[in-house]
Amino acid sequence: MLSIVQRTGHGAARARVPRRRILQAGGAGLFGLDVPTLLAAEASGGAGPARARSVIFLFLFGGPSQLETFDLKPDAPADIRGPFLPIASRTPDLRICEHLPLTAAVSDRFCVIRSMTHSYNDHSGGAHYIQTGHRWHVPVGGGFSATPKDWPSMGSVVEHIAQRTAGPHGAAAFPSYVVLPNRLGRLQDSGQYIRPGEYAGWLGQGFNPLTTAIDKRDAGDNPYWRDCADDEADFRLQGLADEHVLTLDRVERRLSLLEQMDVARRSFDASASAAAFDRFRERAVGLVSSPHARTALDIRREPAAIRDRYGRHLFGQSVLMARRLVEAGVRFVTVHYDCVDGYSWDSHRNSDDVRHRLLPTFDQAYSALVEDLDRRGLLEETLVVALGEMGRTPKPNATWGRGHWSQLFPALLAGGGIRGGTVHGASDRQAAEVVDAPTSPEDLAATIYDALGIDPDLQLSDAEGRPIPIVSGGRPLRQLFG
Repeated sequence: MLSIVQRTGHGAARARVPRRRILQAGGAGLFGLDVPTLLAAEASGGAGPARARSVIFLFLFGGPSQLETFDLKPDAPADIRGPFLPIASRTPDLRICEHLPLTAAVSDRFCVIRSMTHSYNDHSGGAHYIQTGHRWHVPVGGGFSATPKDWPSMGSVVEHIAQRTAGPHGAAAFPSYVVLPNRLGRLQDSGQYIRPGEYAGWLGQGFNPLTTAIDKRDAGDNPYWRDCADDEADFRLQGLADEHVLTLDRVERRLSLLEQMDVARRSFDASASAAAFDRFRERAVGLVSSPHARTALDIRREPAAIRDRYGRHLFGQSVLMARRLVEAGVRFVTVHYDCVDGYSWDSHRNSDDVRHRLLPTFDQAYSALVEDLDRRGLLEETLVVALGEMGRTPKPNATWGRGHWSQLFPALLAGGGIRGGTVHGASDRQAAEVVDAPTSPEDLAATIYDALGIDPDLQLSDAEGRPIPIVSGGRPLRQLFG
């Protein structure tokens, strides 16, 4: 089924376009697609030698604890070190949580940054900061939704450069930037928050990501996570008003598709340019008519053993889809672990969710991705980044929940020329503060851009034509690469 959907816009759109149009393409694949309207590109991108062709950005929203993942302190006091034990890894002197055994076994292929730090101790602001490399303009605790003043995400910058390079008639079947399995916040708090960070902000909504939409399922008989079956109905698109949904049974009926696009066009604001809509229509037709696109999005083409290895849960299948998309040529794929399978890294209550649900699903999917990319010869050209927006307080509460702590948290970098089996930075004895090589979100963004061959000093024009740097003050961590 193909659905052309009209719904209320979010803050990432420019003020002059108060409504966005979404293309959702279902069919035989796992995901329905969410394609924002494309606006005309005005800025140009500069690129240098690239170490990586693509980035897979695993965003563990909510803030995994450094003390329960990659910076264990077994010699700390009992009320600090937590209930989990360290295990050996393939990296000398790296202590990894006992509930990450598969990840420990591939540590020779990734670098642990143990010194990520910033002062924006807030989920929304932290999410924006990590995905853009810029502090949010809203005060800590001051907002939850994306705004037109937000900085563009790294993926949106990549999309902008790709569109500018391709020219007006060179659009590929896929955009260069995709978000899986949902926009950030869709599975949390009834989807009322459209968390900032993944959008194009002032760069213009034409550079927003293609975003899939997958609803939660009931836990059923599985006590730990929601199993992902092959039945397409498990991933039906919900939450859309029926009167705004137009259906097309066969994607090959392109004339009917164009007629539906014309219906949507008549409801567009008069301020929206015809050129922008034509670009949207061109991309929509390309997506639904491209055998290449349909093949990449059909996850059931994967052998059952591969799907099992990644994990039959939404995070695992989303990570597998990310691998399929970079194979298809997508340059930047973000996978949000945001209440995926019903559990959140923002765990203030106790360690049970972390022990039985969050760590096992991450362990399975992350290790599978690293091994799979390596086996396929894709790891050297794919930079895999995994982190949250903050860490957790060294002092726990009575049930071993920990609070927000942006002063220190870990990140994993693999592939794209990263020297595996290494550690960058260090923390104090209680995993509270950085004592060596503090690494900011600006540094991380500069490193990712640099790996992709994008000059971190590149400037793009905002809506008023003012040149704005994509990163301010960050330094690429070139010492992490071989």
